Amino acid sequence: MRKFFRKGVPVLVISTLVATGCSFGANEAANEMDAPPVSYIDEGDSLELEESEEGVDGEGDAEAPSKGEEGEDGDEGEAEADAVVEDVQRELYLIDENGLVVPQTLTLPKTESVLRQSLQYLVDGGPVTELLPNGFKAVIPAGTEVDVHLDDDGVAIADFSNEFKEYDPEQEQQILQAITWTLTQFDTVEKVKIRINGYDQEMMPQNGTPIGEGVSRANGINIESNGVADMVNSKSVTLYFLDQKGENTYYVPVTRRVGLGEDSLKAAVNELLQGPSYKSNLLTDFRNGVELLSDPLYENGVVTLNFNESLLSQLDAKAVSDAALNMLALTLTEQEGVEQVAVQVNGETNILHESGQMTQPVSRPEKVNTGSF
Repeated sequence: MRKFFRKGVPVLVISTLVATGCSFGANEAANEMDAPPVSYIDEGDSLELEESEEGVDGEGDAEAPSKGEEGEDGDEGEAEADAVVEDVQRELYLIDENGLVVPQTLTLPKTESVLRQSLQYLVDGGPVTELLPNGFKAVIPAGTEVDVHLDDDGVAIADFSNEFKEYDPEQEQQILQAITWTLTQFDTVEKVKIRINGYDQEMMPQNGTPIGEGVSRANGINIESNGVADMVNSKSVTLYFLDQKGENTYYVPVTRRVGLGEDSLKAAVNELLQGPSYKSNLLTDFRNGVELLSDPLYENGVVTLNFNESLLSQLDAKAVSDAALNMLALTLTEQEGVEQVAVQVNGETNILHESGQMTQPVSRPEKVNTGSF
């Protein structure tokens, strides 16, 4: 049965994620994109953009600022003199109570070792404990020590102590996905490799999930088996649905396979309109009957989508919901070169969204799921 987002529940601010997914272990390169985001914020929401830092982890390997951020020219002497602890917002990929890997934006102390810190905050029982949203848990086994080195090819080598091996085998792919997507939020990290006590791992230690030359966002997240058996003649798209915890709502990325010959933009929209798998607890904010009237039009980084009037579900069927716009923006900006999404209904461009304002081309906000639980 199609499950819908419950109205009246606040929609959380969403953020930039990149790359179209494939299943873990596949060698296929997906259609990835990394476009500079222009923030779209729902009325009443706030978005605090922090200055990013250039840090050094491990043996002098330079780290990058978060995707969409600019590096800062800090005054080290002044910072030391003030001795003030600054905070920044980082995306950590955690596991929710349904076993899904979900980004949560948490406020962490500012540090130069941003890659190492991000992994330290994924360790169960570590510094993330008091920050965990209700229903979420950290993914790396308790007691694991972490280190990270970034090579010149953009490969982050995550080195763990022996405790890392003590995870639940059934959560192996979620753990690898969470580590990969957490580290690849930074601009210069393209892939992630795993070491244990300094030894490269060609596969994960419990169930043997392949790692090979490195795992990237192209390998997917929360991968659905949607009946596509032909991996050679199919490709992946990453979609964003909704989930609820009490009165709070968050966005969940899901990777699904479509036919290799299909237009990626059209396939992504159609899969999004199809809704979440009936096997999941995920929700949608698109009503039955919503459909595209023409193929997506791409020009200069903007995708224009022309829907029928069923898209209008708010303000007495005169406006499109903010959640639906956000789902579209998150999903389509995963595609290469897409920076913004413009929405039409029956060819008309003057469409209201539920706040009462006219819709403009929308793009991804900076951080995903920043609400408090």
